[in-house]
Amino acid sequence: MEMDAKEFTYDVLLEDGGVMLADGTGAIDPPEAWKPDHFLVAALLRCTLQSLRYHADRAGLEASGRGEGRALVTKRAEDERYAVVEIVVSYDIALESDPGAERVAELLAKAERDCFVGASLTVEPEYRWKVNGRPVSARAAPS
Repeated sequence: MEMDAKEFTYDVLLEDGGVMLADGTGAIDPPEAWKPDHFLVAALLRCTLQSLRYHADRAGLEASGRGEGRALVTKRAEDERYAVVEIVVSYDIALESDPGAERVAELLAKAERDCFVGASLTVEPEYRWKVNGRPVSARAAPS
């Protein structure tokens, strides 16, 4: 039996002066230094961390951390249009306890896979992880 997919709707209002409202509340007034490209990188960072926290919670773990990212925008060779051609995000994560290398790798892979921002990009993000002070790489997560 096939189930209907959940749907999520996000409404954003951009006012004439640059103030933005999310779903009618939560106004932010970003400084001019923030370009749309910055918001894209920030969205990927936040989405991936949210995904990580979700999967950590399901695994009975507590995750916290920070991230930083960089996007390269230039003309794509295939169509001569400006686009993000490279995006690299790095995270420094703390897990309350060490569940072992295999479980950490699975957790990180799920965080990458289930961030809809990363999944929506036409260029695949490069993810770099440091967990509890050690560099870690994610491996393909189970489906």
